[in-house]
Amino acid sequence: MFNEANTVEALVRDILCGKISQTAPPQPGLSRTNRKINGVGWNYLPSEHIPRQPQEVFVESFVRDALIRLNPEITANPNLAEEVLYRLRAIVLSVRSDGLIRANEEFTIWLRGDRTMPFGINHEHTTVRLIDFDNLENNQYILTTQYTYRAGTEERRADLVLLVNGFPLVVIEAKTPVRQAVTWVDGALQVHDDYEKNVPELFACNVFSVATEGKELRYGSIRMPVDLWGPWRTDDNTPLTSLAALKDAIASLHSPAVILDILNYFTLFATDKKKRRIKIICRYQQYEAVNKIVERVVAGRPKKGLIWHFQGSGKSLLMVFAAQKMRMRSQLRNPTVIIVVDRLDLDAQISSTFHASDIPNLVKAETCDELEKLLKQDTRKIIITTIFRFGEAKGVLNSRENIIVLVDEAHRTQEGDLGMKMRAALPQAFLFGFTGTPINQRDRNTFYAFGAEEDERGYMSRYGFEESIRDGATLPLHFEPRLVELHIDKDAIDQAYSELTGELSELDRETLTKAVSKMAVLVKVPDRITNICADIAQHYQQKVAPNGFKGMVVTYDQECCLLYKAELDKHLPPEASEIVISATGKDERLKPYYRTRDQEEKLLDRYRDAKDPLKILIVTAKLLTGFDAPILQAMYLDKPLKTHTLLQAICRTNRNYGNTKTHGLVVDYLGVFDDVAQALDFDEQGFQQVVSGINILKNELPGAVQKCLAYFPGVDRNLSGYEGLIAAQDCLPNNNVRDNFAADYNNLTKLWEAISPDPILINYQTDYKWLSQVYISVQPTTGMGKLLWHALGAKTIELIHENVRVEAVRDDLEEIILDAELLEVVLNSSDPRKKAKEIEIKVATRLRQHINNPRFRALSERLEALKERHEQGQIHSVAFLKDLLDLARDLLQTEKDTPAEVEEDRGKAALTELFLEVRNEQTPKMVERIVNDIDEIVRLVRFPGWQKTSAGEREVKQALRKTLFKYKLHQDKDLFDKAYGYIRQYY
Repeated sequence: MFNEANTVEALVRDILCGKISQTAPPQPGLSRTNRKINGVGWNYLPSEHIPRQPQEVFVESFVRDALIRLNPEITANPNLAEEVLYRLRAIVLSVRSDGLIRANEEFTIWLRGDRTMPFGINHEHTTVRLIDFDNLENNQYILTTQYTYRAGTEERRADLVLLVNGFPLVVIEAKTPVRQAVTWVDGALQVHDDYEKNVPELFACNVFSVATEGKELRYGSIRMPVDLWGPWRTDDNTPLTSLAALKDAIASLHSPAVILDILNYFTLFATDKKKRRIKIICRYQQYEAVNKIVERVVAGRPKKGLIWHFQGSGKSLLMVFAAQKMRMRSQLRNPTVIIVVDRLDLDAQISSTFHASDIPNLVKAETCDELEKLLKQDTRKIIITTIFRFGEAKGVLNSRENIIVLVDEAHRTQEGDLGMKMRAALPQAFLFGFTGTPINQRDRNTFYAFGAEEDERGYMSRYGFEESIRDGATLPLHFEPRLVELHIDKDAIDQAYSELTGELSELDRETLTKAVSKMAVLVKVPDRITNICADIAQHYQQKVAPNGFKGMVVTYDQECCLLYKAELDKHLPPEASEIVISATGKDERLKPYYRTRDQEEKLLDRYRDAKDPLKILIVTAKLLTGFDAPILQAMYLDKPLKTHTLLQAICRTNRNYGNTKTHGLVVDYLGVFDDVAQALDFDEQGFQQVVSGINILKNELPGAVQKCLAYFPGVDRNLSGYEGLIAAQDCLPNNNVRDNFAADYNNLTKLWEAISPDPILINYQTDYKWLSQVYISVQPTTGMGKLLWHALGAKTIELIHENVRVEAVRDDLEEIILDAELLEVVLNSSDPRKKAKEIEIKVATRLRQHINNPRFRALSERLEALKERHEQGQIHSVAFLKDLLDLARDLLQTEKDTPAEVEEDRGKAALTELFLEVRNEQTPKMVERIVNDIDEIVRLVRFPGWQKTSAGEREVKQALRKTLFKYKLHQDKDLFDKAYGYIRQYY
């Protein structure tokens, strides 16, 4: 007959020990087992042969032997072992009073060798080692069965226990494989609900527990809910239900090396949202990825790698484990680990994960200066910072080789100028990129930036959505299209622009989508909102609330949040829903929803509480990334989202929550289902070629730069202002030459965007900036020829907006037009050709600001025709100048006749948010005054295109400094930098 003892229990024992059983305690290094893993193996010893009483958790004689063997001070005086045993017994006794987690945390500190005793000369404290992590053969490894423990009247017998130096580190509960109703869950529940509650002392030194019925295996740490127990896999292609896969999983997970690795580096004790202490151990994908990172750093190459682990599968903890292990590895010689994020919400999320885990030697670089100081002082700690802190890095900050940079959400800004500066600042550092969303074909240079040529498919470690769902790390997502008759036909709206978007850069596409603002009108049709909110309320009450879950409504914009809230309140109690937005604008209606960070976190904690009446959050941008609330099941989506943003948003619903939550639900009111498919669609074929192919592009770059510079023979590129620009434009005398230049420059920008952020670009930055400015200055003002005269890529624009050598001089066109009444004086006192060129540049610059306004199209075409006539010699310079002045007058008059567009006051809103972030006790009263002062002064001194001129930047900076000085905030450099950054972006 088959039972658990002669099937699964015997299977585990034989896999780990071989079929030759031992009957005497083995000595370290003298293992007689026929099954060895990584040079050491388990030795089977029946429980009746183990020298211990049922009320003893660990085997004191084995522990005593280990203390004498591993500690020279105790070797010299074996009686000292009793003092250590006394301390260890005390921890076991504390389980009932302090709780199992606290006792296990203290025992873990002892097991790791992080406690000392006054055993040295003159009672000097020395480290006490219970386990040898450096030489595993110095330890004793025993597997036993039917390990009985008695606590008072309670007695329990564990099926299998793994003891290292006498400490029961792993408990394995085996269940019968021949009863369909019995699974690993029964074993896990027995450990969690019975053993840990009734005989908690047995788990004082536990690393993890395992449950299996011979078909599937799961493991978890003490007090971990059973639904969070995870599988251990060694081959993603083999189903875990197969016996072969189970054998591999058992052998791998229970290897002495793996168990001690998890104990030493992959175990965390953290504080959760409810201030409770919890124990966290790694999942297999985290263990695999971290060890691959460490192996690369120890080996010294390759110096990079890309890790894709799906949203919700524990990427933040993976980074914690990696940082912890690298900091603790002696081979790495006390390294610096830098955690780099690209958004403040991710900064807060990562920081809270690290801080909650009590990781030592942790520091946060809040400003550029702090980061520079830490790196130049050669700080050997874990540094958390944002990618933007590298924005002002000048040259090399630290050239040490044992600096490891872990970059979160690696598919975003790290591929821009900031990523290049980071690499230049840390030239010898290891760079590992992490992403939670798949890299698709449009993001291929992510593979170049972080992927190593040695990595198949471009990834060093891949844990996709299929694996995540299969393992139960995340839940599957279900889509439910609703109210099809209310879906908005986005394709019809976009039709006027679709012919252009195919060949345009991402920046162009963003510009064009602004023209589709008609959607804001369509989504706010009152009848539509009435119907949708009624449907949301009915759907939530019928399908979500009965199961104890909560919902999130994602609306088009902040006004929609208000409209949906008012309508939902007609169907649900007002306290059932709440708006969460960044309420920083002028709109008085938004003021009730302004919250400090603490206030917002308290609100979100209420939402996470199943008993709280708050059931639905109404959002538009906030909480779509970085927000973790497992109780959230249903997202009611009525906002157009794309690719990464869409995938990150809908994955808010895929977190595990108890045994009743089986999936995340996205209720689609806008027809974005097809976009989800595109967000999950990525092509891994050819990524290996992409990684190596970028090197070919790097070889092409010098020739591409020289080809563009060849259009300007003899031009002094150090000459600034109009003189330098006119000299460059003279080398492009007609449309044919200009278009040839545009084609060659187009090729150069594609190379630049693809290669960025490689530090090789630094050698060509000055020339590239100069060429980019010339390109802009001769670009047609009609907006035609988009395929050739393309808009610049994001990285190129970032470059141009820095300290550009060729400056677009301040456009004082109105002043020149006034001088036109004295035309004869102008013509007599200066070169008409030069004056004409100057006015042409200013008129073209002014027209480019209105490139999408049909009122100015005729003027743009008139300018292009005028230039062509002049180039062909049909009119001389004086006539050209007169016609230009006429055109300039008409341009200014058209501007005056054109009503100013109603513009959202984004600048003030952004500044308000900034000052609220850095406020102190006195600041809230002055925030509005500070923002108003800055807004008023900046609007006075700024002018169109001021960001592209040194004079404009100088005046705005002076205005900002004066305002901050007034409020005694002028010495806060980071505040100044952030405020100036906002002004550049929004003013």
